[in-house]
Amino acid sequence: MIFDPTESTTTITLVLVFTVVAAIWLENNTRVFKKLGAAALSILIGMLFSNLGLIPGSSSVYDFFRGPGVLAGITLFLLTVDLGSIRAAGGPMLKAFLLGAFGAALGGALMGLVLLDAIGPDTWKLSGQFAATYIGGGVNFAAVGQALDTSSEYFTAGVAADVIVTAIWLIICITIPAYFGKTDSEQPVLDSGDESGASHSNTSNLLISTGAPFTLWDLAVLAATVMGCLWLSGVIATFIPVIPKIIWLTTLALVLAQTPAVQKLSGSLVLGNYFLLLFLATNGAVSVIARIIEIGPAIFYFALGTVLIHGVIIFGIGMMLKIDTKIIAIASQANIGGASSAMAIAGARGTPHLILPGIAVGLLGTALGNYVGLLIAHLMKLFIT
Repeated sequence: MIFDPTESTTTITLVLVFTVVAAIWLENNTRVFKKLGAAALSILIGMLFSNLGLIPGSSSVYDFFRGPGVLAGITLFLLTVDLGSIRAAGGPMLKAFLLGAFGAALGGALMGLVLLDAIGPDTWKLSGQFAATYIGGGVNFAAVGQALDTSSEYFTAGVAADVIVTAIWLIICITIPAYFGKTDSEQPVLDSGDESGASHSNTSNLLISTGAPFTLWDLAVLAATVMGCLWLSGVIATFIPVIPKIIWLTTLALVLAQTPAVQKLSGSLVLGNYFLLLFLATNGAVSVIARIIEIGPAIFYFALGTVLIHGVIIFGIGMMLKIDTKIIAIASQANIGGASSAMAIAGARGTPHLILPGIAVGLLGTALGNYVGLLIAHLMKLFIT
């Protein structure tokens, strides 16, 4: 490791911010990496540094950027969302999501049959867990595993495999729309609400440049707004725990986004994009390839095969139905990584008007994942025993 354990927080943070700098530079200055984009490059560079042993595979710094850090970035994106712009994405997004959910359920069952001999009698539990987690995200993996009393060894191995496969699939979902999607000129333009012409810039430009002067006032108000949303959503969720914090956070940010005072602020997308890139770099850093050897290849292949079957179905059938690949990618991430990953893809590909539909199907996946996962598990148990 290049870091002093007594100063690891500072050193790891330095490596992550350098990762983002390198990713942005490579996107802007090299033809090879331009289409790959800073988002995917952030994951790859973070993964490279981690696997070379330059930074550890776990750290409190990662916990911050995967927790409050990404929530701050998501809030900044949501503060730019015009509710009137999301209607067109609703139907296609739901169709793509349901295709992805079917693919995950089918993948979990098929991979259980393929790897039955390699894993053993508890394979049916993993079929349910991987089907659940790839319908609505990691929360479902834990919930179904607890319900099925999965052994700690399989549970830990499954989580490690899921982290690696999810990071790989995140790169794929970021990359596919660049090669098979519509050009930026064909995408809706986000109205940023400023009066100096930035509202006529396309969303991709607003991710890297404010288009209007970014003042200390803008920064101060955005920081206060974001922190206020994070704090208040946590307080409300404490008193009404039946509704997840992310729903309250989303609601607060969206309400504020419709007000003229917030619409006039400059820089929200740029700051949100920066936090997003740090989150993606962190995802790369926690994906230590050496863990594949530790957990055994069979469970890794289980996770990878389930996601690949999901991918073939959602992208294959989705493209045949002429659903835009950006919508498919966001829906796929709502399945594989949950609402946060769906929002990350929406931001990374310059489509913040798709953030809210991504959140909606991500939360739907969280709700459905446990039911479908348990159903798949018990059907597999009946079939293989």
